[in-house]
Amino acid sequence: MSRALIVVDVQESFRQRPSWSAVSAPDIVDRVASLVDHARRRADLVIWVMHSEPGTGTEFDTARGFVRLMEGLEPAAGEPVVKKTSINAFTTTNLQQLLTQRHISELTICGIQTEQCCETTTRVAADLGYDVTFVIDATATFPIAHRDAPSDRPYEAVLADPTTLSTAEIIERTEYALAGRFATIRTIEEVVGTSRAVA
Repeated sequence: MSRALIVVDVQESFRQRPSWSAVSAPDIVDRVASLVDHARRRADLVIWVMHSEPGTGTEFDTARGFVRLMEGLEPAAGEPVVKKTSINAFTTTNLQQLLTQRHISELTICGIQTEQCCETTTRVAADLGYDVTFVIDATATFPIAHRDAPSDRPYEAVLADPTTLSTAEIIERTEYALAGRFATIRTIEEVVGTSRAVA
């Protein structure tokens, strides 16, 4: 086994936020599940990453019960579940140790958010020497307000603001930033084949 699928933060926490109404891929569970099924058929390792912020009282505080996989995703026996408290999946976890122990050299990355935890994990993985495939349509993200915009506005105002970065723009920028530098960009169809892809 030299390959692993890393599923980043596809957790209930995100559904609890107002921003979920504007998510780029509402069917992210189905998209990720197609990659998980493909990885299991190839006997690749599947590693589940969950983000937690203990003691914060947010949707990512484990005490609130939302730090769990979204319905429709379930680790199989022997598939590690890693909890992180940093943006990338390496810094605050034993992920690299797991990969080293299992002689993994190739990673496929998917999950939430495209430009944040998924992209940052990809950059760190590349720096550590892994060959990374970033499955762009098996990631999801949300519109991002401009840095100078008021932080206390209702979410509807964020969406209506012309300076807000759209999900399409975010995804495109991530593709440009990663391709040829940190990862190979692929689609679900390119990874698993037309018959298993999500439209």
